[in-house]
Amino acid sequence: MSARGRRFFAKPIAIALTAASLGGCISPTADRDTGRYTAPIGDAPVISNETPYSTALRCMTAYTAMRPVHVAVGQIADYTGKVESDNGGRKLTQGAALMAMSALAKSGVPLVERFDTSVAEMELKYANNKLIAADGLRGSVGSGDYRKIYAGSIPGSDYYLVGGITELNFNIRSMGVNGTGGEVSTAGIKATAGVNLYVMNVGLDLRLVDTNTLQVVDVISYQKQIIGRQLSAGVFDFLGQHFFDASVGESALEPIQLAVRTVIERAVLEMVARLYRTPANACSVQNDLLAGPGDRARAMAQPSAAASAQTPSAISNATAAGAATKLSSNALEENKHASSRTRAYRVYRADDPDGGLGLRGGH
Repeated sequence: MSARGRRFFAKPIAIALTAASLGGCISPTADRDTGRYTAPIGDAPVISNETPYSTALRCMTAYTAMRPVHVAVGQIADYTGKVESDNGGRKLTQGAALMAMSALAKSGVPLVERFDTSVAEMELKYANNKLIAADGLRGSVGSGDYRKIYAGSIPGSDYYLVGGITELNFNIRSMGVNGTGGEVSTAGIKATAGVNLYVMNVGLDLRLVDTNTLQVVDVISYQKQIIGRQLSAGVFDFLGQHFFDASVGESALEPIQLAVRTVIERAVLEMVARLYRTPANACSVQNDLLAGPGDRARAMAQPSAAASAQTPSAISNATAAGAATKLSSNALEENKHASSRTRAYRVYRADDPDGGLGLRGGH
C-alpha cells in the first residue's frame, strides 16, 4: 500500500479508536465478578411519578377517610387509533386505567379490583376444587385442611370509573424562525440559526357510574396542550487551505404520556371532590393552567376554604376536627413547594352552579 493510502486509512482508524476509548471499555468476555461486559451509563435515581395535581389528591385523604366509598376502575382505552409512523406501536399509553387507579389511591379512595381478576378467579376455582391448603397450613390428601369459600367475602363496588383517551391532535399550530448571514466573499464566514415551536394536544373523557343502578353520576371531558421546540445554530468558514463546519442543536417535547397522566389526575381530583362533597377550594389553589377564564372568575368569587368548610351532618364533630387538623398540615406541605409547581385550582361542592351533571368548561 502506498504512503498516501496508509495516510488515508490511518486517520479514520485513529478517530474510531479515539471514539471507542471515550465511550468506555467493552470486553468480549463478561467480567467474572460483575457478570457484565461493560458498566452501564446513567445514574438517575428512581423518583416518584408526580404531576401538578398529586399533592392535591393526597390532601383529599382527609375527606375520603370520613366515608369509605368503594370504587372500581374499568377500561380506559386509547380510542385515538394513532400509531407510530414505523408501525412500532401506539402513540399513546395503553395503561390509562392503571394511571386512574394510582390517582384514586393517592386520594385515599378505597379500591376494589375489577380490571384484572384472572388470578382471583383461578384461586377461587382451585379453592372450589379443594386444591388450596388452609391459610398457614400445608394440606395433605384427605386431611380436610383446605381453604374454605365463604359467601359475601368479596366487597362490592359502589361506583366504577370508565372512559377513554379520545383525542390526539398533532401540530395544532407551529412557528419557525430561521436565518442565515455572513460575509459576501466565497471564503467568508457564514452562520445559521433557527427556532421552531409546535403544539399538539391530548383529550380525555371519563364517566363515573353507579354500580347498583348503572346511572352515570358524573362525566368529565378535559384536554391538555403539549409543546415542543427545536433550536439550531451553525457556523461555516474557510481557514486557508482548510474549512470547518460546526453546528449545535437542541430539541425537547413535553412528555405525551405524562400529559395523559396529568389530565387523568385532574379529572380524578374533581370527581373525588364532587363525590365526597368537599368544601370549595379545599386542597387546591386558584392557578390551575387547565382552568378557563370562567373557572378562574368563579374560583376567585367563592369564599375561602376556612370560611366555607362545612362537613356533612352525618359526620361527627370529632371526626371533622381531626380532618381539619390534617388539612392544615397538608396545606402547609403544599405551600412549601408552591414556587416549583402548578397545583389544582379548586374543587366543586354541592351548591356549585356547575355542580350538576355535564361536561366541565368555562363560560
